[in-house]
Formats: sequence, structure tokens, C-alpha cells
Amino acid sequence: MAQSLEVLSRRTASMQSIRSIVHTMKTLSVINSAPYEHAARAIEAYHDTVLMGLHAFLSQTSPLETSPLTAKIKVLIVFGSDHGLCGSYNETLASHVAEQVGDALGQTIVVCVGAQMADALRDCGFAPETTLFPPASVDGIGRLANLLTRHLDDLRRDHKTDDMAVSLAYFMRDKDGGQRPEVQALLPLDRDLVHELQVKPWASRSVPSFSMPALFQALIRNHLFASMYRAAAEALVTENAARLALMSQAEQSVDDRLDGLKSEMRAVRQSEITAELLDVIIGFEALKKKRKPVAENPKETS
Repeated sequence: MAQSLEVLSRRTASMQSIRSIVHTMKTLSVINSAPYEHAARAIEAYHDTVLMGLHAFLSQTSPLETSPLTAKIKVLIVFGSDHGLCGSYNETLASHVAEQVGDALGQTIVVCVGAQMADALRDCGFAPETTLFPPASVDGIGRLANLLTRHLDDLRRDHKTDDMAVSLAYFMRDKDGGQRPEVQALLPLDRDLVHELQVKPWASRSVPSFSMPALFQALIRNHLFASMYRAAAEALVTENAARLALMSQAEQSVDDRLDGLKSEMRAVRQSEITAELLDVIIGFEALKKKRKPVAENPKETS
């Protein structure tokens, strides 16, 4: 059934308003992604400094033995999104976490960043022990990383043990410009990383020395902070990238719909113009037929 020109005009105006909103969200995704990406790069330099400190410490100590399977406490921190309009971001990450954790779910303490992420985890059979709000700005990333670091300290004190395994789950960028879900183990330290730091030659003739009693604990704490900071920043970058991709698709769909509405409006307008012209022609022909007999019989009028 053909729609009236008035209805089509209203629908076109509504679609143009939707397109304006979609374009605004697309622009905001581009603008918001830049500072988070800068923060992710900046924390990498800080993390390199922490690893250099670990290198100095491990080069002067005996080899460390790490075994994540025997840890008394297993903690999984999942970074999600609460801002919406980014597709199945939370659901995809929750499904990946469920596949990776598997049978260790019952022995794992889950700390979730984002209420929507917590709901997605519950749908996959998880029960988050703590749910935190994701940062709303770059300044909030540092506060979140500090809060998570303190929470890990509280868990260690509550369980009265330093034997803890910590893993992070978040979306990270890949080399092809896309993104993929990742579960990264932080503690115990990766064996390959520890071995590399121990056998790597110290790039100076001065042998490193230290007198701080809790130096190793401080380095590990900073390693956790930098890793969680980077994971939070990376999660925000990929979240905005997912939203940008979704908004680009929505914008294309709205443009296609607008083109269809405009084409339909032109067809309806042309039909109405044709109908009006036909009415004028028909009326003109009817008037000609009424006047013709009077012109042919002038005697009757006299």
C-alpha cells in the first residue's frame, strides 16, 4: 500500500534525526579512543621501567620457581563495558572466559569491571565476587588500577597467604587492526619472562645492588598495577573501536533507508502531480463539452 507524502515526510525527518545521533556517537567514539590509546602507550614505558627493576633484582638472586597450578588463591579480573552501543562486546568476552577457565571456575575468585559484564558472566555460569564501575575518563583508569591493586592485597590478607594466581580478561587489539578477547596470566610470573630476565646480561659495568627489604614485593605490586592499567586502557580503546564499527554500519543502513525514502517520496510526489494534471485536463475537457452546443445554436439564445 502506497504511503502518503505527509507520512513519508515524517519518516524521512525521523530517519534524519537518527542519522544525526548515529553520526554524533561515531564522532565521540573516535574522539574518546585517542586519549585511551595514548594512556595505553604511556603505561608501557612505565612497565618497561618495572621490568628493568625486576631484571636488576633477578640478576642478583637465585632462580625463581613458579607454578600457577598450585596457587592457593586464583583471581580473575574481567574488564567489560557499561556504556552500550558496542554490540556483543560483553557477551563475546564472557563466552571466551568460560572456555578458557573451564573446570577451574569453582576455585576462581572473579572480579568484574562493569555491571553489564557481570550480567554476561552470570549468563555463562560465573558468579562475580566483586563488581566495579569502569572508568569514565582517562583519569579514572589510574583510580581503577589502584582500587584493583588494593583489592588483591585485601584478598591476600583475608586468606593469609601470598600464594596467589592473578589473570586478566579483556579485549585487546591485534596486528591486523581488529580486536580479540584475551586471558592474560600475571601471577605467578611467566617462566619464560623470569628466565629471560635472569639470563639477560646487565647492560652496564656497574653491578646492580639494592638494600630495600621488600623490593621484590614492591616490583610485583607495580607490575600488577601497570598490567591492570594497560588492560583497562586497552579495554576502553577496543570498546570505542567496536562502537565505531557498529555506528559506521548503522550510519550506512540509515543512509540506505534515507535514499529509499527519498526515492519513494519522489515517486509519490510525481504521482500526485500527475493526478492533479489529469484532474485539470479532465475538468478542462468537461468545460469544453458544456460550452460547445451553445456556440453552435445562436438562434436558441435569441
